[in-house]
Amino acid sequence: MTENRPSPPSRGGAYSPPPPDQVLENILEHVLQFLTLRRDRNAAAQVCRSWYRAEAQTRSELFIGNCYAVAPRRVMERFRHVTAMTIKGKPRFADFNMIPPNWGANFTPWVTSMAHCYRALEKLCLKRMLVTNEDLELLARFPSFRELVLVCCDGFGTSGLAVVASKCRKLRVLDLTDDEITDDEIDWISCFPEGETCLESLIFDCVESPINFEALERLVARSPSLKKLKPNRSVSIGQLYRLMIRAPLITHLGTGSFSPSEIVAQGDEEPDYSSAFDACRSLVCLSGFREIVPDYLPAIYPVCANLTSLNFSYANISAEQLISVIRNCHKLQIFWVLDSICDAGLQAVAATCKDLRELRVFPFDAREDSEGSVSDKLEIRDSPFGDSALRSGLHHYYNMRFLWMSSCRLTRRGCKEIAQQLPNLVVEMINGEEEEVQDDFVNTLYMYRSLDGPRADAPSFVTIL
Repeated sequence: MTENRPSPPSRGGAYSPPPPDQVLENILEHVLQFLTLRRDRNAAAQVCRSWYRAEAQTRSELFIGNCYAVAPRRVMERFRHVTAMTIKGKPRFADFNMIPPNWGANFTPWVTSMAHCYRALEKLCLKRMLVTNEDLELLARFPSFRELVLVCCDGFGTSGLAVVASKCRKLRVLDLTDDEITDDEIDWISCFPEGETCLESLIFDCVESPINFEALERLVARSPSLKKLKPNRSVSIGQLYRLMIRAPLITHLGTGSFSPSEIVAQGDEEPDYSSAFDACRSLVCLSGFREIVPDYLPAIYPVCANLTSLNFSYANISAEQLISVIRNCHKLQIFWVLDSICDAGLQAVAATCKDLRELRVFPFDAREDSEGSVSDKLEIRDSPFGDSALRSGLHHYYNMRFLWMSSCRLTRRGCKEIAQQLPNLVVEMINGEEEEVQDDFVNTLYMYRSLDGPRADAPSFVTIL
C-alpha cells in the first residue's frame, strides 16, 4: 500500500506547480542553447512569440552588420545576456576612400549603452568604426572583458591602447588590423600588468609608431599561452629572432620589417634565424615582411612545409625569390602576393599549391595611386544606370543589407521616389566635404534598412531623404 505524501508547502500555502507554458519555455531555452549559427537562431526567433522571447533570453553572441540599422537601446532591450558582440560601421567602400572623412559610424553611443546593460561583456569586434580613446577607457572598465578586435577603425591613439593594456587584467586577445592609430607618445606596451598574462593573441602590425622592444620581449616571455604575434615594422629580424625564442608555440607570426635594424659589425656573426623558425613547429600562418631584405628569405624554409597561409602582400620580391619559397609550400591554402612575381611566380604557385583556396594578387604601386585600385575593384562607378535602373529593384531592397551607387546617372527626384515608396529604408545622398551640390544629379547614393529610421549624427554633406 502506497502512502499519499502531501506536496511540499510554499510560503503562501499549498504548493502549486509552474504553469505549462512556463515549463515549455524553460525546456525551449535549454534546447536553443545548442543553436550556434546566426541564421538558425534568426529562424527560430520567427516561429512564434514565445520562441522569439526564448531566443532573445539565450543569445550570448550578437552580430550587427550595420550600426545604423538598429539603435543600441532596441538591441539591449531585447538581448539582455550578451557576452560577445560584433559591430560593423561604414560600408566597405570606405576602404577605397570613397566615403568622406567624418561620415559617422561612431562607437560612442554603443559603448555608453553597453556600460549600463552589458557589464558581463567579454568579447568585442568592431569594423570600420570611429572609436575614441574615451570609448576604450570606458570599455576597459568592464570587469570580464578579455577580447578586443579592431579592424579598419580610426579615431583612437596609443593612449587608448595603454588604458586597455593596464586595466583589462584578463585580456586574452588584442588584435589591431588596418587601423589608423595616432601616436600619443605613450609607451603602451609597458602598460601590461607585471606577472604572467593571459594573452593568446597580440596583433599590432598597423601601428606606425615605434614600440619599446624590451617591454615587448618581456611581455612575450611572461605570456605562455601566446599563439598569435604580429608586431609592427619597427621590429627588425634580429629582434624577431629573440621573440621567437621566447614563443616557440606560436602558430601565427608577423615578421615585422624582416630586415636588420643596423649593419652587423665586421667579424660579428648574425643569429641563426633558420634555427628559430625550425623550433616553431606549430607555425601555420606567416605574414609581415614590411621592409623585406630578400637575402633573409631562406630563414623561413624550415616552416614552409606546414604553412597554410602566407602573406607576401608587402614583400617586393621577384619570381625567382618566390619560387625558392613556394616550392616547399604544398599545404598552402591562402596566399597573398604582389604582382612583382609576374607570370612565372604564379605558375609556380599553381604547380605546387594544389590545395590553394584563396589567391590575391595586389598591384605593386596600389598604395601610391588609390584611384587605380578603386576603379579596378569597384565596377559600379561611372556607370550609365539611372533612375529607371534604381526603380527596377524596388521589390528587392528590403531583402538587401545595403545598396551603393556612385557617379551614376541618378537624380534627386528618383531617390526621393524610392524613399517615399520604401519608408523603412534609409536613403542617404552623399557629397564630398567640400563639394557643392550641382544640378539635380546625385554624386553617391547609400541605402540601407533600419528599424529605427534615419540616424541623428549625419554630417552636413549627407542628406537623408
